[in-house]
Amino acid sequence: MDGFSTFAGLECSRTGERVGGERLVNLSPAGAPLLAVYDVGRAAATMRRDAMAGRPPTMWRYHEMLPAPAPDCIVSLGEGMTPLLPVPRLGQRLGLTRLAIKDEGGNPTGSFKARGLSAAVTMARLLGAESLAMPSAGNAGGALAAYAARAGLAAHIFIPADAPLSNRAEALLAGAEVTLVRGFLDDCGVVAGQRARQAGWFDVSTFKEPYRVEGKKTMAYELVEQMGGEVPDVIVYPTGGGTGLVGMWRAFGEMQALGWIGERRPRLISVQAEGCAPLVRAFAAGAAESLPWSQPTTRVGGLRAPRVLADFLCLQAIRASGGTAIAVPDEAMFAAQREAGRAEGIGLCPEGGACVAALRLLVERGEVGRDERIVVFNTASAAKYVEMLATEAPVIDPPPR
Repeated sequence: MDGFSTFAGLECSRTGERVGGERLVNLSPAGAPLLAVYDVGRAAATMRRDAMAGRPPTMWRYHEMLPAPAPDCIVSLGEGMTPLLPVPRLGQRLGLTRLAIKDEGGNPTGSFKARGLSAAVTMARLLGAESLAMPSAGNAGGALAAYAARAGLAAHIFIPADAPLSNRAEALLAGAEVTLVRGFLDDCGVVAGQRARQAGWFDVSTFKEPYRVEGKKTMAYELVEQMGGEVPDVIVYPTGGGTGLVGMWRAFGEMQALGWIGERRPRLISVQAEGCAPLVRAFAAGAAESLPWSQPTTRVGGLRAPRVLADFLCLQAIRASGGTAIAVPDEAMFAAQREAGRAEGIGLCPEGGACVAALRLLVERGEVGRDERIVVFNTASAAKYVEMLATEAPVIDPPPR
């Protein structure tokens, strides 16, 4: 369908070298992530913000700025258009008047990973892949399994042996081949890469293929739609591999070029765990890149990413936005989960809890204002982490009949 997408190829995130998008590709010749390029001027002719209301309520409503060339190419389970929920009682507890949560737990497979894998599997199938591989802390593996099954492709997923059982079961249910690795996510990545090269599988690891970031960027488009064309003052985002952080930052630039917004941008707050905080350490040191985190201790899989391939892109986005990076202990994440549940009935994942815990610290430090518009990203459903939740309850006998 002519004009469905204005995708114009790929460019190296370090050198700007252009690479065609007509074949399967991982990193650029410089060994850096590749990023998609679009003809924004052409997209602006049809992708007007006031025209979005008549489109289907999925992330593919933004098709001009996504890579699939036609609707019949898309591999979808209905991902996107997750709710933006005002949380006044939780905000009051934190001393904030305009707090909202973007709840990604309602996506297919229960997390924001559905967005990235919809785009990645769409393009992988289109370009001829038959078998896909990735390392995963849990949620991405479940999403790859589901979208690969939807596309009729094979999926090979390598996850840490201590990953939540729900993630393992989810991937197996969708027919994926799951291998448990005694180690951390980066160890899984080494194994996945080796196996993929040996067997001819296409590696869809974070930032080792160009399109997962394109799916994740749609979170920013939705925010602007849901806020009536405005942008929040602050976005608080849990950061493992950083795909969503980089994607949203790029999306705000795209939306300015499309005429959706002006020059104003939200401050990006990157949240990590104290037991695995390579970006926080690099940000505090003023470094352009991060060093691998040795022996992560956090229990929260989504934040247990010792190596961040796109670390330089994450740090650039945080600094350009005037934001910051902050780490919180696991106990504070779990406490924030319970607090948000009691206050608002929202089931935060631990990573979402980390954002609430971080926000409390930022309020105490005076780094966010009481009346600023703040959006916290809850990246998955709490139901995917039942093994980590307190579930003790009294047991009684029924009364005699």
